Amino acid sequence: MRPTVLLFDIDGTLVTTGGAGRRAMQRGFSSLHGHPEALAFPLDGLTDRLIVRRGLTSVGVEPTPEAIDAVLAAYVEALAEEIVKVPEERYRVHAGMREAVHAGREHGAAVGLGTGNVRDGARLKLGRVGLFEHFDFGGYGCDAEDRAEVIRIGADRGASALGLPRSACRVVIIGDTPKDVAAAQAIGGECIGVGTGSYSAAALLECGAASAFDDLTAPGALAALLGD
Repeated sequence: MRPTVLLFDIDGTLVTTGGAGRRAMQRGFSSLHGHPEALAFPLDGLTDRLIVRRGLTSVGVEPTPEAIDAVLAAYVEALAEEIVKVPEERYRVHAGMREAVHAGREHGAAVGLGTGNVRDGARLKLGRVGLFEHFDFGGYGCDAEDRAEVIRIGADRGASALGLPRSACRVVIIGDTPKDVAAAQAIGGECIGVGTGSYSAAALLECGAASAFDDLTAPGALAALLGD
């Protein structure tokens, strides 16, 4: 297999958290600014820092780095509490994801995260289902606000783990939104779309995904992931 970096998105791709993330972010805004309604916009594909920036702007608070950091700290504290409240049937790993992560590692790929979540949020969300320890690195929402930059950072870290420049690697982003597709294209990578979030596999193909599947148990999905 060509040297490969696999970057997995979290929300809607690896897992569904039963709305724990949104509720925790609303609590963060409410506790600091008294505005739980600050998130009156879709969050799909946005980084946590960008979500907070937009939320602060919407309630008339200057989105300074310090103000953003404060909301994120309150969010992570609330997230730890919200996650344990979600019933097991609503907090799940999407079909084929555990197997895909395992297969990538078995085939020698650098397997990491490419997510808008801050690292502590990623740790909490994936920790509940025993997945976080299977990712050796990542690009996180605390690294940058722009998703393409997050993905670039993750890809560079993965290539470094392989002892190679990114240009020598196949970089694959596994995601569930058009923003995942766009970020992959922005850094010269490819996106394998999964229709496990708010967008269908067909919609992700229309956006330019290299391939897309209803989930990673679909015929050909694992082969596409591994470049077979």
